[in-house]
Amino acid sequence: MSNRIVRIANGQGFWGDSIEAPVQLVEGGGIDYLTLDYLAEVTMSIMQRQKEKNPEAGYARDFVELIDRILPQLMEKNIKVIANAGGVNSPAAAKALLKVAEKHNISGLKIGIIVGDDILYSIDDLQAKGATFANMENGENFSDIKDKVKSANVYIGAEPIAKALDMGAHIVLAGRVTDPALALGPMIHEFGWKMDDFHRLAMGTLAGHITECGAQCTGGNYSRWWDIKDYAGIGYPVIEIEESGEFVITKQKGTGGIVNLMSISEQLLYEMGDPNNYISPDVVVDFTGVKIKEDGENRVKAMDVNGIEPTEFYKVSLSYFAGYKASGQLTVSGPRALDKAKLVAEIIWERLKRAGYSFEETSTEFLGVSPCDMEHPPKEFEVNGIVLRLGVRDEDRDKVVRFSKEIAPVITSGPPGITGFAGGRPKPQEIIAYWPALIPKTLIKTSVHIVEEK
Repeated sequence: MSNRIVRIANGQGFWGDSIEAPVQLVEGGGIDYLTLDYLAEVTMSIMQRQKEKNPEAGYARDFVELIDRILPQLMEKNIKVIANAGGVNSPAAAKALLKVAEKHNISGLKIGIIVGDDILYSIDDLQAKGATFANMENGENFSDIKDKVKSANVYIGAEPIAKALDMGAHIVLAGRVTDPALALGPMIHEFGWKMDDFHRLAMGTLAGHITECGAQCTGGNYSRWWDIKDYAGIGYPVIEIEESGEFVITKQKGTGGIVNLMSISEQLLYEMGDPNNYISPDVVVDFTGVKIKEDGENRVKAMDVNGIEPTEFYKVSLSYFAGYKASGQLTVSGPRALDKAKLVAEIIWERLKRAGYSFEETSTEFLGVSPCDMEHPPKEFEVNGIVLRLGVRDEDRDKVVRFSKEIAPVITSGPPGITGFAGGRPKPQEIIAYWPALIPKTLIKTSVHIVEEK
C-alpha cells in the first residue's frame, strides 16, 4: 500500500463565501485539488429562474470569475478543480470557462461535465415509473405542492466526479452532488478505491464532511472565538489523505484561524443527524467510533470510521413556491424603549386588523433584548434603544403589500423617538420552501463528458 499523500483543499463553503480564499489556497500552493461548494437548497431554484430567463444562465457566475483569476496558476501548478458551480446549467458554465481559457491563451483545458441530477422536467415520467416524491420528513403527499415546484435535483455521489477525473478533466463541473462527494471523488480517482470499499469511502466522506463548510473547521463559528488569531486572514482547510483512508486536516502555514480537536469536533457535529447512520449516495457512515487526535500544530488526524453499503435511494431536493413575505424595522429610542417598542408593534398590528387585514404568519422581534427568547427576557433589563422588526407571510401578495405601507406612518402618528426607517417600504419577496424526498437509484441516470479547449 502506498504512503503517497493527496492534498485536497476546500475554498468555498457556500455561494457567497470568501472570494479570496480559493485564490489564497492556489497562491499558497502545496495542494493537488481545489474543491468549491456553491449550492444550497434554495440556490437551485434561483438558478432555475435565471435559466428560464436566459438559456445561457443558471450556474454560479462567481466561479467563472474566480477561474479567470487563477487559471494560469492552476495549469502551472497542476491543481485540479472540482465544483458544483454548474448548478442547473453545467454546459453553459463550461462554455464560459472555455472563453476564459481562450482569453489566457491556454490550450488543452479539459472540463468534465456531470449531468443527470436535474429532474425538474422529468417529474411526470418519474412518477409514472413509481417515484412518489412524498416528503421524507413528514410523509406529506407530493400532490399538495407539485404545481408549485420550482426546482428538483438529485443528490448524486462521488463516482461521476472520479470518472471525469479518469477522463483527464482539469476542472470538474457538477450540479447537485453531495458536499462530501467533492472531496471523495478525487480520492477514488487517485487511489483507485472500489465502490464497495466502504471503509475507505467512509473515511473520505468523513474528510469531505469536515471540510465542506470551508473555514467552519479552521476557526469559523468556533465556540472559543476569543482564542482565534487573525480572523481576517483565516486559512481554509486542507485534507492530507493516504491510500489507507487515514487523513489529517490542516491549513496552509502563515494563515489565521486554528485547527485543533475542538474546531474539528464542532464541525463533525454540524448537520450530523443520526451519528450511527450518516447516509450519502456512496456509503452509510457510522461516526460513533471515529478517533481524532492532534498531530502537531494546526493538524488533526482522523482514523477508524466505519462504513456500510449505501441505501437503494437517492435524496431529492425540491423547492416550491410558498407565498410571499416582507419585513421592516424601526429604531425606537429614549427611556423605556422596550415598553415603547411593544406599544409601536401593537399599534401597527391593530391598525392592520381594523383595516380588515390578517396574515397567515406574523413575527415581532425586539432586537437588543433577547430577540430569540422574548418569553424570558433578562430581569431588570433596561436599554434606551431597541430595533423593532416586524414581518408577515401570506399567499396573497396584495396583503403583504398592504403590511409594507403601515410601518412608516407610526413615525409621526405614534409615540416619540422613532427613526431608522430607511430604504423605502419593504418589498414583498417570494418564499421558496424546501421539500425533501427519496427516489430509487434505478430511476436516475447520470452521464459524464469532456469538453476541451483545442
